[in-house]
Amino acid sequence: MGSRRKSLAAGAVLLGLCAAGVAEAQDNPLEALAAGKPILEIRGRYEFVDQDRLPEDADAYTVRVRAGWQTGSWRNLSGLAELDAVQHVGPERFAVNVPGANTPPLNGADKARFPVVNDPDVLELNRLQLAWTPSKGDALTLGRQRILIGDQRFVGAVPWRQDEQTFDAARVDLSTGQVRVLYAYVSRVNRLIGDLRDWDSDSHLLNAVWAPTPALNLEGFVYALDFETSPINSSLTEGVKATGGRKAGPWRFGYAATYARQSDWRGRTADFSLDYVGLEFSAAHGPFGGAIAWDSLEGNGARGFSAPLGSAHAFNGWSDAFVQPGGAKGFVDGLEDLNLTFTAKPALKYGPLSSPDFLLRHHWFKDERTGADLGQEWGAQLQFKLGRKWAALLKYADFRREGAVPAGTATPPASRTKVWMSLEYKL
Repeated sequence: MGSRRKSLAAGAVLLGLCAAGVAEAQDNPLEALAAGKPILEIRGRYEFVDQDRLPEDADAYTVRVRAGWQTGSWRNLSGLAELDAVQHVGPERFAVNVPGANTPPLNGADKARFPVVNDPDVLELNRLQLAWTPSKGDALTLGRQRILIGDQRFVGAVPWRQDEQTFDAARVDLSTGQVRVLYAYVSRVNRLIGDLRDWDSDSHLLNAVWAPTPALNLEGFVYALDFETSPINSSLTEGVKATGGRKAGPWRFGYAATYARQSDWRGRTADFSLDYVGLEFSAAHGPFGGAIAWDSLEGNGARGFSAPLGSAHAFNGWSDAFVQPGGAKGFVDGLEDLNLTFTAKPALKYGPLSSPDFLLRHHWFKDERTGADLGQEWGAQLQFKLGRKWAALLKYADFRREGAVPAGTATPPASRTKVWMSLEYKL
């Protein structure tokens, strides 16, 4: 069953391509292929990690090259093929995806003395998809593809790492008036560490959005996740979200409110039921902005609310202190995260340097189950363009764990400091 599901989306793509080949005698699709465009992205990055209780610091120099081809449209059909290659440069002074205290890193037992940097060497097919788009907003997409839902809190590409997350899936997008609906069946999750920890899947994703006005967007979602090769991450998540914004003179205001309930699914785990609440309020004036956000991810002491297909990095701290090994993006006691953000995007240009984008954020973390203080984190990020096709990034995160916690509280993650520098080219 696992092998059959794993090949479902790839088989569908091949059927579609064969059908296009049969029709070629009636209408040559080569013009559509010639009207396509290349895909080329190159990102070089340095990542430094200093983590308590480990004897060595991590130094990771990696380069990612993403290359492919996006065809033009022929009878509303289009195709895309893309490869990802990630290669470390110099000594491999980092560990990859350490799944437990008694299990060595995936890149060798000798790396256990280093902190984790999940950017292993990779050469893989990142995307291979066939899309039929009969009208604007309506599409059927088959094959290996990105699926980005909203802010990627629950489902996304996890784009921060060098190798992104893609899905072998059959996806339908429908749009009518103020309503958009997405449904996807996922047969395999191609996770961000290459083929080392991919998941066979029998999962369903359903998301619907009603957007009557800019001040109100209502979203409902159901994510039924069943992973044969990682049953602990299987779950059923059902939820609703409201977002919107409005202008008041020179000010712009926005809000987001999310509620979700997560439970066991298909008997893959013991019974559980956990809640998630997310609130955010933002304000901006000219190039300056600020936001206050609060996340509450419930935990029962054995497991916490988790979003295994989403991006925890963008929400609960860039240090990734509360991302558990093996894909579980939750803390067993649950997590309360209050954070403040300041942004500045001044319209500055100096030679080739332009569009500076500065972000400063501070997190206060608490144990959701016991209320104990777990730690605080500072994060700062500066991005800017270098000409038309180049961009640079400097990023810093520092998580400081609280000292002693009350008895009965899960042990907080170790303190750590991370620094990143990257340079990226996009064709």
